[in-house]
Amino acid sequence: MKVIDRTSFLDTFHYFDKEIVVEIIDIFINEYPDRMNAIKNDIEKLDFNALKFDAHSIKGVIANFVAARPLHLARELEIKGSEKDANDLHRIFAELQIAGSDLVEDLKVLRPDFI
Repeated sequence: MKVIDRTSFLDTFHYFDKEIVVEIIDIFINEYPDRMNAIKNDIEKLDFNALKFDAHSIKGVIANFVAARPLHLARELEIKGSEKDANDLHRIFAELQIAGSDLVEDLKVLRPDFI
């Protein structure tokens, strides 16, 4: 596991119906590219209101997965959108791309535990 705290993740989701956990994972994996493209476009256009909304949205989903690094980065982008602060947006986004990709890979590894 690169970004997910496996023990905390399993503790969180062991009460859930396994089909629901798989569905949550699948939805995130399927929506991830579009969510990241939206954030990238927000940054390119310096659309701070959209950035705040899109970063908040992905942050909320990531919070379900006990993944501190991508959660922190999404929160940073949300704050940047709120404050209309363009400093370091590209760096933070690049780091979120890496951490988010690691999250997707972690979820792919965990998914079979719920099938």
